[in-house]
Amino acid sequence: MRAAWTIFCLSILILAAAIGLAHLLVPDVVPVAFAEEPQPSWAVMTAFMLRAIELIAAALAIIALVILGGGLIHLAWSRASRDMRAPRCPRLRRS
Repeated sequence: MRAAWTIFCLSILILAAAIGLAHLLVPDVVPVAFAEEPQPSWAVMTAFMLRAIELIAAALAIIALVILGGGLIHLAWSRASRDMRAPRCPRLRRS
């Protein structure tokens, strides 16, 4: 679970850094080559690269969060089943 938390936190940090850089470097550039008004190619490529990093980091954060949730559900399930006593079945007696 510690590795999943680490991956989740790192992906959130990378996502925040990519969003901050996108707003700082290319604030009004759409990451599409054909827009209504001409845009410099370096700005379009930078915006596209930063958007790709944002999407990958967001996907990793979601996957890590799902793994954490699954681990917590598994832990709760195993604790609940451990706390319950299994019903005893009657023994067959040999004659």
